[in-house]
Amino acid sequence: MVTVLGSGDALLRVIETAFPATDIHVRGNEIAATGDEAEVRLVQRLFDEMMIVLRTGQPLTEDAVERSIAMLRGEDGTGGDASPAQVLTQNILSNRGKTIRPKTLNQKLYVDAIDQHTVVFGIGPAGTGKTYLAMAKAVQALQAKQVSRIILTRPAVEAGERLGFLPGTLYEKIDPYLRPLYDALHDMLDPDSIPRLLSAGTIEVAPLAYMRGRAQPVFTKVLTPDGFRPIGELRVGDLVVGSNGEPTPVLGVYPQGQKDIYRLSAQDGSSTLCCGDHLWTVRTAADRRRNKPWRVLETKEMIGRLRAAHARRYELPLLSAPVSLPEREVPMDPYALGLLLGDGCLTGRTTPSFSTDDPELAVALESALPGVEVRRKNRADFTLNRVREPGDVITLENPVTGALRALGLLGTRSSTKFVPDDYLRNAAPVRLALLQGLLDSDGGPVTQAGRTCRIEYTTTSAALRDGVIALVRSLGGVAYSHRRAAEGRPPGTARGRRVVHRHDAYTLDIRLPEGVAPFRLARKLHAYTAAGGGGRPMRFIDSIEPAGRAEAVCIQVAAADSLYVTEDYLLTHNTLNDAFIILDEAQNTNPEQMKMFLTRLGFESKIVITGDVTQVDLPSGTKSGLRQVQEILADVDDVHFARLTSHDVVRHKLVGRIVDAYDRYDDRHGK
Repeated sequence: MVTVLGSGDALLRVIETAFPATDIHVRGNEIAATGDEAEVRLVQRLFDEMMIVLRTGQPLTEDAVERSIAMLRGEDGTGGDASPAQVLTQNILSNRGKTIRPKTLNQKLYVDAIDQHTVVFGIGPAGTGKTYLAMAKAVQALQAKQVSRIILTRPAVEAGERLGFLPGTLYEKIDPYLRPLYDALHDMLDPDSIPRLLSAGTIEVAPLAYMRGRAQPVFTKVLTPDGFRPIGELRVGDLVVGSNGEPTPVLGVYPQGQKDIYRLSAQDGSSTLCCGDHLWTVRTAADRRRNKPWRVLETKEMIGRLRAAHARRYELPLLSAPVSLPEREVPMDPYALGLLLGDGCLTGRTTPSFSTDDPELAVALESALPGVEVRRKNRADFTLNRVREPGDVITLENPVTGALRALGLLGTRSSTKFVPDDYLRNAAPVRLALLQGLLDSDGGPVTQAGRTCRIEYTTTSAALRDGVIALVRSLGGVAYSHRRAAEGRPPGTARGRRVVHRHDAYTLDIRLPEGVAPFRLARKLHAYTAAGGGGRPMRFIDSIEPAGRAEAVCIQVAAADSLYVTEDYLLTHNTLNDAFIILDEAQNTNPEQMKMFLTRLGFESKIVITGDVTQVDLPSGTKSGLRQVQEILADVDDVHFARLTSHDVVRHKLVGRIVDAYDRYDDRHGK
């Protein structure tokens, strides 16, 4: 009875004050109530609800009893059908002996909506616990491993202030705006763990403007089904290539203005430009050993942390399947072209010829070139002659010569050969056949005891080297390039004669993914498969260096993992996956900022947006994004608007009365 009535009968006095027309008497363990029948029923329900709460071991306070009475009477606008016990016993989070739970029915409905919907708007006056409860749900989701990171953000400029005129560094300027979020974190987590979580990127607290800064310079190339295009030229609805090699539409394009730019380079020589807040999907060796999922980090989070001992720390994902591009008609079989680019004579001064010590390749070349006969000239040299039909004139062009002319390859030599664009931007089977021809002629497996087999390819043409690298990367592999300077190299020998090196040589070490056969030539393919194949291609971040400032833009794509292919077939993205994201003080966003924020939503993520539409601090004439979005998203599935009132204020009781007074004033003056 002491716990029911409260210390010094404090709870009983609250009940008697709330029901002045009802006589309440306590005798031992019995409570008797006399008065109006409806009021007596309310008193009985109240004590029943209090007993349920107390049986859970949770103490009752005077404030909790007052709120229970308001719920039973329907004074909070809920009709009086609510169960105070269900509200007061719903634990969200416990930390250092303190339990966070809703205190009103509307708060409980708000918390339940966060569980049930992907995007939730918490709209109501100050002091109703909108942000605090959302923070508690975010920490709960992180601890339960439902998300991998928490992102907390607020508009940085309020009440007409301009950060540029405030003293101090940027972080000192924005810190007062973010301080309420830090304070809530300290209530919910061990203070010693917060700096570690912030430095690791598990929790990010940033001004709203930073949320849209995940960008690349407008001239950065992005892969589309029509080839690489500058990201600044893309529009909503355009197609780009995702990590699975398939086209995916662009959902949003957001210009960013001038940004500090960094060049991120991988150890295989690939690189691209991005801003410091740009997102990368990465994993460490420990993540891989423990079978942990890939993590998402910002560029600036990785600067200074790129090495673990002497090893590169962050691995980047590769294409999970070859890039899918539309098939184009080409004038020559791709495998035959690969053989000729490797060991063919394409000068045009004589009949096209081909050199090989593998008769198997000569047979394959002839079968791939209709109307052409491959004739042996000597042990290793073959000429490619046109098959003459009765009635042909001698002036008819050799089919091989005609195809080379159409491709712009006629007249090229070993140091000037290249892969034509019509083959580089073709369907995956065409690109693979071309690569197989190149590797069968000028490449080969390199086997080492106890290791998987790498592929080596050599050419004296820088353009052909770049073409082969592009082919390999487009198929999901990696290629490392090494240059051997011609100057100072001792002459070699070819069939007993001395050969002077006139051009630099480029050697590529190639790794292709499982299931992609690099060779058709039997002896090379057998050596490759006998050694266990090429192993797993890997690409690691090698360096991140400042690269000046540039006009930047960010895009959002519809791919399930939010990844798209940028320069050198690197995979990157701008949306926030597997995150719990909170936008606080959303009434101070403009419509463009609100749209930008909502379209940042990634897969397996949740967004909570809180604000008070009566306290807009935007400049005169600027519409609040929070007010507008209620009209736009009112009928969208999986979006919920939770509305709290002055009855849900959990600060000092006077705050609720102040809110009501302002509402009455606004009603009288038509605001």
